[in-house]
Amino acid sequence: MVIDLSGRVAIVTGAGAGIGREIALTLAREGVRTVAFDLSQPALDELGRVFAAEGFDGLQVRCDVSDSASVAAAVEQVVGTFGRIDIVVNNAGVFSAGSVETLPEEKWDLNFAVNTKGTFLVSQAVIPVMKKQKSGRIINAASFAAIIPSCNTAAYAASKGAVVSLTRVMAGELGPFGITVNCYAPGMVPTGMNNFDKLDDAEQNRLLDLLSIRRWQTAEDVAHLICFLASDQASYITGTLVDVSGGKLATQIPAKAYEGLS
Repeated sequence: MVIDLSGRVAIVTGAGAGIGREIALTLAREGVRTVAFDLSQPALDELGRVFAAEGFDGLQVRCDVSDSASVAAAVEQVVGTFGRIDIVVNNAGVFSAGSVETLPEEKWDLNFAVNTKGTFLVSQAVIPVMKKQKSGRIINAASFAAIIPSCNTAAYAASKGAVVSLTRVMAGELGPFGITVNCYAPGMVPTGMNNFDKLDDAEQNRLLDLLSIRRWQTAEDVAHLICFLASDQASYITGTLVDVSGGKLATQIPAKAYEGLS
């Protein structure tokens, strides 16, 4: 089986750094005309230099996914340039820690504005284009927190839980038009968003003990899943939350399988 995405047009939000950047680069390597949306112009400029050096086809567009006018203008630019949109990866996200009791209201609003509303607005903007084509792939970033949340993640977990429900609603509404909608729940990928570099060795080891595949997840692990969900081979998969967390839900104490192994 060969996954062939060449010539397709993709939008990746939050593509300036972390997982989103790797998704954009991986799609571009697969021959996808990849459009990076991000709020940071310097990050987009740097990504543009990489695209130019590698000979990738695509665009870098500054876009605030929480603002409908910004999203509409960005999507219009994509359609004006390429004439179609085949793949959308709603990756843009923020994380704010805090308990329900102490979390500032503005942090709650920020998480829902970017994580949930951003997914809604970008999807809403591309649906007419995909309907006209009678095909499309919308792939949304959920989170392990949407399955089993942790304490002090109220805003983030709730916003990602909403993304899962939104994904299922869209899958039902858009199925008749050849559009699939799925979401994915990564584990911990060492990125700036989760402040991985601030974790001490003891905390890192504790988190590793939760995984059946006892290594840190890479952004490439997620990007490879995106390529599959965007492909023709995934045409009968829709409305699904794909767990790509390294087996965090497989067993209660996965670390026991590693005891005694060198």
